[in-house]
Amino acid sequence: MGKITGFMEYERIEEGYRSPPERLKGYKEFVIGLSDAQASVQAARCMDCGTPFCHSGCPVSNVIPDFNDLVYQSDWQSAFTVLDSTNNFPEFTGRICPAPCEAACVLNVNDDAVGIKSIEHAIIDRAWEHGWVTPQPARQHSGKRVAVVGSGPAGLAAAQQLARAGHSVTVFEKNDRLGGLLRYGIPDFKLEKSHIDKRVAQMQAEGVEFRTGVFVGSAQDGLGKGSKVTNWAKETITPAQLQQDFDAVLLAGGAEQSRDLPVPGRDLVGVHFAMEFLPQQNKVNAGDKMKGQLSAAGKHVIVIGGGDTGSDCVGTSNRHGAASVTQFEVMPQPPAVEDRPLTWPYWPLKLRTSSSHEEGCTREFAISTKAFTGEKGKLKGLTTVQVQFKAGQLVEVPGTEKHYPADLVLLAMGFVSPVAPVLEAFGVEQDARGNARATVDLIGGYATNVAKVFAAGDIRRGQSLVVWAIREGRQAARAVDEFLMGCSDLPR
Repeated sequence: MGKITGFMEYERIEEGYRSPPERLKGYKEFVIGLSDAQASVQAARCMDCGTPFCHSGCPVSNVIPDFNDLVYQSDWQSAFTVLDSTNNFPEFTGRICPAPCEAACVLNVNDDAVGIKSIEHAIIDRAWEHGWVTPQPARQHSGKRVAVVGSGPAGLAAAQQLARAGHSVTVFEKNDRLGGLLRYGIPDFKLEKSHIDKRVAQMQAEGVEFRTGVFVGSAQDGLGKGSKVTNWAKETITPAQLQQDFDAVLLAGGAEQSRDLPVPGRDLVGVHFAMEFLPQQNKVNAGDKMKGQLSAAGKHVIVIGGGDTGSDCVGTSNRHGAASVTQFEVMPQPPAVEDRPLTWPYWPLKLRTSSSHEEGCTREFAISTKAFTGEKGKLKGLTTVQVQFKAGQLVEVPGTEKHYPADLVLLAMGFVSPVAPVLEAFGVEQDARGNARATVDLIGGYATNVAKVFAAGDIRRGQSLVVWAIREGRQAARAVDEFLMGCSDLPR
């Protein structure tokens, strides 16, 4: 694939970034994509490896060697056709996927992997630019109605597939805009929301109906005083009503329940979940007025959690004009370079430095927070201790306690389960983590214990990647189609 000797002749080409001082002035995307010539050279590095492990590394099973070869030949439209056959939303994954396909690339055994993500990004951007992304309405309609609860990547992927199979699909979203955590979790500088809007317009042209501001659940858990649902919903629909009005229901909400840190001082003003902080800035970017917005301006910010959400908090805090940003990670600092013979083709453990880190951030590893400290109910700092592994457990290192000043602490330690009591309202069985219990079997997959109710995405598998959500949405769509029609032509 590509050029037979390309992997020996060419080095990996990385996408460019605008400089940190320039990009910190706003919330626009700052990645500079590959030119046509750069993409062709990068695609030329794809080896004729015989067994392309990138396929197994990619959750949606993108046909990577084929579209690499087509880009090398400058046949961009055919490359888009190949990419579009397996991935509903390459503009999302081409921007925010960590690229497990590259970790599995055969060239990655002893060299730099092919830049698959950057090629995918280049293909889809050109497809939109040239008008190749068009609505694909169904030729025949089944007369069946499907409700999709949640408009994140799993819900959108499932809705699009089901509409193309000829079903009447209605997507219910509790927030005021569509996209789930794509809209209100991922900062605009990583994913501008116009990409979501363009896909929604395409899906509407394919017959999908969208209803925003609708909470699906029991009335007492919905919009009343003391509601557990912290969103902008204006209407509640009960599970019984959906089950009566639709032939199948697919639950595709996110795992939005943040992992808490119950240590002394947790109730001080200034300690917040990341998902209290990030969505507010996204709403402001969209033109909304946000009274009492959480701001990092002029503050000493500490982000607890070393993953992507923590990195997003770092980038947003720097754009607010924070006095300092420090990020804590409880695990030890990983090696700068992975042990490839040990980990390939699986996702390796290594130090990852994001673009947000490069904009300004102090990173502390093997550190645990023991208490938050404050005055008159307001956060002033926190006390930490170093930790290390002993006998398979993290234990405190004596004599390593330290105090950090802090005006704002953002908890970004991951998510554990759906935040709203949707599963309880439907009577869906849950696993030990509070997610919907449903298998991914070829027959009967994604079905819950409740008749004609299915579950896919984070609400089923727990916190995961956007690309995994797209995969589950596509597979669940086929399972729903088989349930409704007895068989399905949708890809799995």
